[in-house]
Amino acid sequence: MTAPLFDRDKVWLGITPTGWTNDDFPGIGEDIPFEQCVSEMALAGFEGCSVGHKFPKDAAVLTAALALRHLRVSEPWASTYFTVAGMRDRTIDHFREQMAFIKATGGDRVVVAELGHAVHQLEVALLANKPVFDDHDWSVLLAGLNELGELARADGLRLIYHPHMGTGVQTRSEVDRLVAGTDPELVHLLLDTGHLTWGGGDPVALVRDHGSRIAHAHLKDLRAEVLRDWKRQDFSFHDAILAGIFTVPGDGMIDFEPILRALAEQDFQGWLVVEAEQDPAKAHPLTYAIRAREHLRAVAGL
Repeated sequence: MTAPLFDRDKVWLGITPTGWTNDDFPGIGEDIPFEQCVSEMALAGFEGCSVGHKFPKDAAVLTAALALRHLRVSEPWASTYFTVAGMRDRTIDHFREQMAFIKATGGDRVVVAELGHAVHQLEVALLANKPVFDDHDWSVLLAGLNELGELARADGLRLIYHPHMGTGVQTRSEVDRLVAGTDPELVHLLLDTGHLTWGGGDPVALVRDHGSRIAHAHLKDLRAEVLRDWKRQDFSFHDAILAGIFTVPGDGMIDFEPILRALAEQDFQGWLVVEAEQDPAKAHPLTYAIRAREHLRAVAGL
């Protein structure tokens, strides 16, 4: 067995519900109930999960349901819209709601992404329609993230930023600009291996360059043949998901051992969360969850 790369008292394994049902496209996996999803997460050997749209909205109800399965919440999601005129106050209000929710579940972080002008939820060519922020957009976004980060820190929480395909923070250069323009004590970074690689980045290089900012990770793999098709045709994010562009670690083109080793060398502490936005009609969720869990055990001793 591989020697553990991480201190298991400081690193926890989670999984998102997107292998069972999809939050961007709720029609995918809509027949799978919440109880089946979280029971299979526990059966596969995970310790926690992010929050999906089928999860109970009452924090006490959710916490109790997860505790029955020895699970806890890894993170909620909060979309930001700082680059859209008139959306600042609504963005801050929603972030406050998510802070209250995660505190009530016993968690300590909120994952955010700027969805102003984002196209990943639209049926359009993903690359051709990707938003490109101008200097004003960047100014309001960076200031807004620092403001949210200060709110989080004052409440004993962490803001974690998630670069995402189809948004204005997708490429490595855009991630670099976000890191350079935000306070390292207030704005932390999420490493998403799938989105970063799809966007042309190198996860190991990102960890080496910005490892001190990374406080959360989503571990996604990519199917090389689907990525090749997308590069030729530039179809939508939705169509890419249905075509199977994402899969779990160990089932695609990404080598996770050097990524996890680089994180360990940076003394990473936090959640490592498996994520594979797949159609459960094509990719049996429990089978893939177990495959991911076994792969992480094999390459990182987790």
